[in-house]
Amino acid sequence: MSTFVERVPLRFEQVTTNETGINTAEFLDAARGVVMLFDELGSAAFVVVKSDISGNIDKVQAKYDTDKVAFNTLEKIVEAEAGTKDRKATQGLLWLKRGLEFTAQGLSRSLANATEELAASFRQAYEVTLKPLHGFVVKAAFNVAMTACPYRKTFYEKLGGDNEAVHKGLEMWVAALQKHLSQLDAFYKKGAYDKGL
Repeated sequence: MSTFVERVPLRFEQVTTNETGINTAEFLDAARGVVMLFDELGSAAFVVVKSDISGNIDKVQAKYDTDKVAFNTLEKIVEAEAGTKDRKATQGLLWLKRGLEFTAQGLSRSLANATEELAASFRQAYEVTLKPLHGFVVKAAFNVAMTACPYRKTFYEKLGGDNEAVHKGLEMWVAALQKHLSQLDAFYKKGAYDKGL
């Protein structure tokens, strides 16, 4: 049986960067793997999380599709929208980044704490990533999602069964994701691209 990381469209460690930034098409393909991860969690409660991540991928994809050469990196998309009224892709990427940070922190915590249930790992990740940015209704939806997390053992079995291979693959996947998120964080902060979004 293949592991989850072997089944994703593209792994985060395969996403390339150059002097202008992170490859747009590759990053979006890798981000679709996070949507697959929430499918593995197997709960209708995660529809909100999946929908949010998918919707933000679609916003960035739509901008990329208008000019795949000009917008071949995520940073070029944001720079092109800076100072304009239409910053849909910039906002989509910002919220995609936030959703991915939540996922990365939840998985990192789970991988580092072998006895902690997923609900606890993801609840803690939510506290430090998305919760401060969410209103009452969204907080309630996420709370339901955290409560509906499968048991740790069930989840990791769905990801491939071989715990050592699954954990090693996930550790590499999450580390690469966090590297890309750090680059995007620094870029957004340097240009104040998140101002007003």
